[in-house]
Amino acid sequence: MPIDIHAHYVPPQLLSAIEDRGAMCGVRLLPAGNGRPPALGFDYGFRVRPFFPQLIEPVAQRRASLDRQGLDRQMVATWPDIYGYGLEYGACAQWHRMLNDTLADWCNTNSDRFSFVASVSLVDAKDAAVELERVVGLGAVAVMVPANVEGVNIGEKALDPFWARAETLALPVILHPVLVEPAPRAAKFSLTQIAQYTFDTTLGIGSILLSGVLDRFPALSLVLSHGGGAFPYLLGRFDVMHERMDKAAQGDVAQRAPSTYATRIGYDTIVHAPKALRFLADTVGIERVALGTDEAFPPSDRDPVASVKAAGFSSADIELIAEANPRRLFPRLP
Repeated sequence: MPIDIHAHYVPPQLLSAIEDRGAMCGVRLLPAGNGRPPALGFDYGFRVRPFFPQLIEPVAQRRASLDRQGLDRQMVATWPDIYGYGLEYGACAQWHRMLNDTLADWCNTNSDRFSFVASVSLVDAKDAAVELERVVGLGAVAVMVPANVEGVNIGEKALDPFWARAETLALPVILHPVLVEPAPRAAKFSLTQIAQYTFDTTLGIGSILLSGVLDRFPALSLVLSHGGGAFPYLLGRFDVMHERMDKAAQGDVAQRAPSTYATRIGYDTIVHAPKALRFLADTVGIERVALGTDEAFPPSDRDPVASVKAAGFSSADIELIAEANPRRLFPRLP
């Protein structure tokens, strides 16, 4: 009964809520016309590109997609590019309550196939910690956070109250890339999807490890998107620089070599290459890898079970990756 740990969805409840009261928290729908999906505009000047059609598709289509892929259940988060961390503090907290309320409502209505992944405002770490308590009550099985907060690596932000609450609640944290600033070198050739996002994940996890987050919160459950970006491939380079850098000047307070943390972290399977997936499992341990699709976006894995089989894993290992590992990494799954 395969479980997809990484997918995205924007429910119709959210679009209705934005129309009704989005302006109260500085968020507006920007209709595209001609039947095309709308975009979102934020009062601080940010405008996200229009919603991908699959991101807002009717529930019947998403259910049919799960059936086609042979998936029993899918964990769905909102679109991280609409986190809106440039909003002022109260408005951003209100926006994330709206994101969570509407997605939780949709997941609870469709609880036979879908599980809710929350988001939080990281403008204020104490507010984020309070929202974690609330979303657990709404049925969240995890919380998704960005690899950067308005261009600042997440490990460089003062978020200890948030990390502490996630650890106390035993609520897994999924690290996901975002792009909220111009990246001109990635603007063509789909380099944003190919490289920019995986680059962002790598910077994000590097900043978390070297700033000592996993030392201060050793029971924190952390899962990386897109196979960890380039992190598993660069472990040797992380270790060398951890040993040789001027730690005080660079802010490196990690108590161990970065590679030693790699086996404490979870990873999805979205790497699109059998040898790369085998390398990931061999490097971090088969028990740390769980099935993912990234459904709704162009680089999604549209047949994730086939991707795992193509890597030559045994039947027992495929069962681990597809169901047992997701359930162990996300114990709140039904």
